[in-house]
Amino acid sequence: MNFDLASVDYILETTRSVRKRLDLTRPVPRDVVERCLEIAIQAPTGSNQQGWKWLIVTDADKKAQIGEYYKRSWYEYAAVATRSDVQSVEPSAQMQRVISSARYLADHMGEVPLMIFPCVRGRARDASPAANAGLYGSIIPAAWSLMLALRARGIGAAWTTLHLSYERECNDILGIPADHTTAALLPAGYFTGETFSKADRVPASELTYWENWGAS
Repeated sequence: MNFDLASVDYILETTRSVRKRLDLTRPVPRDVVERCLEIAIQAPTGSNQQGWKWLIVTDADKKAQIGEYYKRSWYEYAAVATRSDVQSVEPSAQMQRVISSARYLADHMGEVPLMIFPCVRGRARDASPAANAGLYGSIIPAAWSLMLALRARGIGAAWTTLHLSYERECNDILGIPADHTTAALLPAGYFTGETFSKADRVPASELTYWENWGAS
């Protein structure tokens, strides 16, 4: 099969974390989300256990409650990150834009059209690198595939985790059982504007070693 590599590369290179450009007023059809989930679960999963679960929340009251916990967590995090004894240099212009965008999302999290919670059966109950990598490695590939599928349909999302500072409270609101792990909260909605461009990144050649750490 011949792939249209230009289209594939375009989606991969322009899938951004969407915050300020989420359309807070336009609903996302259920059938579109369901199709994207069918695509997502074709991702690899550890030992093919397929222990993933997906919780989609559109209920206004639940979104508002989760949004308040997220907002509280973000401002607690920001207060520490901006302390003079923690922050040694002035943020770059790019980072200032990221901070502004993140603050906007925190202030409006409870208003997003839908929240997607990718969950996986199991808990990382010890500090074993293998256990943690295996657990999250069984849900993150599928969640990223979901974000790409949404992006291809004009729907933006952002990978967020700050609500997990209040995991128990959020789980109680959503009914998530204690034997499951929530990997992230993906606020999603149609994005405004035409498209996104590539991000400003350090070239991959400067970040890649061959055969041995530090060797090019």
